[in-house]
Parts: sequence; structure tokens; C-alpha cells
Amino acid sequence: MTEAPDPEVVELATKIFDLARRGRTEELVAYVDAGVPANLTNDRGDSLVMLAAYHGHADTVRALLARGAEADRVNDRGQTPLAGAVFKGETEVVRVLLEGGADPSAGTPSAVDTARMFGRKELLELFGEH
Repeated sequence: MTEAPDPEVVELATKIFDLARRGRTEELVAYVDAGVPANLTNDRGDSLVMLAAYHGHADTVRALLARGAEADRVNDRGQTPLAGAVFKGETEVVRVLLEGGADPSAGTPSAVDTARMFGRKELLELFGEH
């Protein structure tokens, strides 16, 4: 039988994921700089980068990548932060992720597939696809 998670740890993790979602970069990186893993994931496998990317926070994504977070970390559904940013039409986040080494063909559906699906020609051009 597994032990129930410590409620204080769950509360702190919830706060950290919320900081990523809301783009509260300074507060979030203070936790990461203090030892919270840059690749921390929630119960759906969404990383801090995924949450920040999906919600359009390019500066937060940039700060997390600078602290060692993986640009291509897939969630439990096989989605990457780049595909999430493409889905949401977050061009600046897409650029930051590409600068951070994100692979447009990673994940299912990939960022390339997502851009094609939603007719985002400008993003396909960023990926070198036509």
C-alpha cells in the first residue's frame, strides 16, 4: 500500500504549477533556483514548460529552459510544449521553444502536424515546412 502524499507537498506543487500557468516568472524561478526540479510534472505529465507554453508565457518558458527544463518533454498524451503553443497560436512561445532546441516533429500530434491541422502557415515556415 502506498502512503498518501503529504498535503503540504501537494499544496506547494499546486502553487508551483499555478505560477507556471499564470506566467509568474520571478516567483516560479525562485522555487526552481531553490531546488524544485525544472522538469517537475503534474499528474497528467504536464511539465512547467508545457503549462507556461500553453498559456502563452514566453518569458517563463525562456527562464525555465535556461534552468535546464526540457523543451520537448511529452505529457501523458504524447504532446509537447511546442505542439501546445502551436495549438494556442502562441508565436512568441513557439520562437522561444525553437531557440531552446524544441523539435517540431516530436510528439503526437507533432507541432508540424498541429500547424498543418490548423492551417498555421506562418508557423510551418518557422519550422522550415511548407
